[in-house]
Parts: sequence; structure tokens; C-alpha cells
Amino acid sequence: MRHGRGETSAPIPGQRRHPGTAQAVLGDSGLTARTTHPVVFVLDKHGQPLQPCSPARARQLLSGGRAVVHRHTPLVIRLKDRVVANSVVAGVEVGVDPGSKHTGLAVFTTSGSSQEEGPARAGVYAIDVQHRGSLIRKNLTARAALRRGRRSRNLRYRAPRFNNRRRPDGWLPPSLRHRVEGSMSWIRRLQRWAPVRAIHVERVAFDTQLLQNPDQAGGISYQRGELFGHEVREYLLEKWGRRCAYCGAQNTPLNIDHIVARSRGGSDRVSNLAVACIGCNQVKGIQPDEIFLAGKPAAIARVLRQAKQPLRDAAAASSTRWALWQALTATGLPVAVATGGRTKFNRHRTGAPKSHTLDALHVGVLDTVTCWPGRVLAATSTGRGSYARTTSDKYGFPRLYRPRTKQVHGYATGDLVRAVLPDGVYQGTHVGRVAVRRTGKFNIRTNAGVIQGIHHRRCRLLQRADGCAYTNFMEAISI
Repeated sequence: MRHGRGETSAPIPGQRRHPGTAQAVLGDSGLTARTTHPVVFVLDKHGQPLQPCSPARARQLLSGGRAVVHRHTPLVIRLKDRVVANSVVAGVEVGVDPGSKHTGLAVFTTSGSSQEEGPARAGVYAIDVQHRGSLIRKNLTARAALRRGRRSRNLRYRAPRFNNRRRPDGWLPPSLRHRVEGSMSWIRRLQRWAPVRAIHVERVAFDTQLLQNPDQAGGISYQRGELFGHEVREYLLEKWGRRCAYCGAQNTPLNIDHIVARSRGGSDRVSNLAVACIGCNQVKGIQPDEIFLAGKPAAIARVLRQAKQPLRDAAAASSTRWALWQALTATGLPVAVATGGRTKFNRHRTGAPKSHTLDALHVGVLDTVTCWPGRVLAATSTGRGSYARTTSDKYGFPRLYRPRTKQVHGYATGDLVRAVLPDGVYQGTHVGRVAVRRTGKFNIRTNAGVIQGIHHRRCRLLQRADGCAYTNFMEAISI
């Protein structure tokens, strides 16, 4: 099959374009892990999940007529001659690394059991869920501004409503509730596609009050446990964007630096700590920032402002941690909770690089990680459309009107389609999300860009819109 320039990189049975199993030496630990192909989820003939299989086995089942494609992305096949009762299902576990903008999900199998060191894990599938909480917050702010403007205009009188509005217990703003519901939506999907036996979630909570004042609520022993250094370092890396506070260097070893040196009366409070590259840390020494950054007033102001600035993303993640934990507990599966410091401690032991999905794979107590998938599925939350039939301009007046019917010639905006074009500028095969038009000529958004003016007769439906846009990318590791 000939592929055009707009084709997506989503793997399907029969394609062998991505590299095979590779060996990767992890950091300075000397450990070796393998990057493998993501597995294919398998269902029995009644739709019950079976143990996932390799892509090669899925190709055999599909080509032999024993299975059919149940879902395109992520790829799920359904067997015609198998039921759960007659199959051996070992089960899988799911690791969750919740965040403000991204949530990492890792599906893995375990082998061995040790009370002290924990089992060995083998990652089989990885999903990077990209939230749209910032867009929801922006839309709600714009809506509130329009309503506020209407209330202040000299219009006809309208009796006030909702004077006694009360927020229920556990209420979260829509932008934060979206993060919880988006993560839970993927957990429920994985439960439908794979035999999930347990869930491991990272409690991304930074007790900023106790980090600032370690003598409160239990004293130093409350904070300084086995993973004290890992917790503080992770907090600082998130706060300073994983770059040097003074020169902005990235992808380099970073040390913890006292903004006001301890010899000059500085404390170990987090507000007095920053991360600096080795060069800046050595040159700065015990100098005050006003001397070290002399002649750079903008840099001095930025460092002092960032030092006292709270973590917006960390606050958002901390606000949703209990709601997410309660929702995960409601699934009825065993839920194990671990801290971000424990996750980083595990990554340092195995030498794995930093990413959301690998963090999810290293959540909790484990001995080692033997392998992980080399390709990660990025699922970007796009929503399921709007109920509004009009779009307003910046003044609040209607700019255009949308049709009441969402489907055109059997397609709806957001559907995953494949278009085969025999000739023309866009000759080839293109796979992506479609944007329908009443004229019957659609636009298809692929990984390479937007393909415009595709006739609906050239399109073939692969998957109905489910509120996400999908992209596959390679995990950034050194091989």
C-alpha cells in the first residue's frame, strides 16, 4: 500500500516501519532495559478482556480470520472463537502519574514477588493523556466577563436568580474536574480492553506549609524521612522548570543552590532554594544575587520573583489528588498510593529517563523494570463539541451559526477516517481526524498537517469521535 505525505504514524497490523526490540543502557547504573513494541489489546467473542498479545500474534489472528478489529486506536482486536472461561488470563496492572497538563498511564505486567524489594515490572503499553484544563479556564473566564458586562448594561429589569447558590462538598472548578474525569475515562477504557488487576497512583502532593516550616506539625522527623532529598529536589525541579535559575541551561545536571548563602544567614527553607547548573553554582559561591548577576537587573528580578512564586501546576495537581484517589477506589480495584519522591527514587535506581509514562511505570514499590514500550500514544483531549449553535465575536454578538445536525454524509467532526486519493496534490493515503462541511468536502488533520477539500466519497470511517486526538511518538531515550 502506497502512503502519502500526510499519513499518520499510528501502527496497524501489517506495518513494520518502527524499529524492533532494542537494548538501552540506563544512566550510570549499568542496568539494561529493552524497548519493545506496544501490545495489542484482545477481547473474547463476548467483549470480555483477555491477556494482551504482541503485534506479530495479532497479525496472525487477523490474517487467519480468527479475529476482527474492534477498535483502531488504541488497537483492540476481538477473537471469534475464544471466551474468558477457557483462557488463562494473568492480568495487568496500571500505573498513573497525574499532572496538571499531562497524565501518564502505563500498563505493565509483574513477575516475582519480594516483600522487601517488590516485583519486577515489564511495561507493555504507555499513554500520555494531554488535558485541556487551561482552555476550559480561558472559556469560563470569557463567559464570566460577558455575563458581567450584560449585568452592568442599562437593559430591561430581570429578577436576580441563584441568590443562595452553595457549592457541595468536594466541589472542584471545571478545569480541575476535567483532569479527574479525563484520567478516570482512560482508566475505565483500559478496564474494558485489558484485565486490570490493580492500580498504582502517584500522590503528587507537596506539603508546601511543612516544606517552608519543617518545625511545625511533627518537627523535622515528619519531613526528613528516607526520601526527604528526593521530595525537595523534585519540588524544586518542577518549580524552576528543570533549568538553571541563573543562565537557563537545560538538559544538564542541576544542583540545589541557596539564593542567600547559609554563611550569610540564609536558611534551608524552600523559598531560599533554587536549582543551578554546575558552572553557575561554582562561580556564584556565597555571593549574593545582586553581585553575581550584576548588570542584569531583569535576571535578578526574575530569580527573586520565581523564588517566592507558588507552583500553579503543583497546586492544581494537589487539589485533585484526593478526588482522583476516591474515584480510583470506587472502581473496586486495589489502589496503591506512592509519593513523587518514591517514583524519582525508583527511576534513579533503574536509570530510566524522565517522562510522564515512565514515571507512571515506576510508581510504587518495585525491584526493577525490565522493558517498556518504545512508542507512546499521546491522547489529546479535544472535547465532544459544543451545544451552542452560535459563535460570538469579542463583543459578544453572534458571528456565525452552526448547523443543528452534526453528521454530514455519515461523518461527524472528530471521526478518525482514512482517505485514499489516487491523484492530485495530496495523492496518497491520509489518516486523521475529519472536520465535516455541509458541502461534502471535508478537511482531514493528520500528523503532517491539514489536508483540505477531500470529498466524502474518498473517506472511510475507522473510528467514531471519542473526545481525543491521537498521535504516536517515540520515547526520548538514548539507544
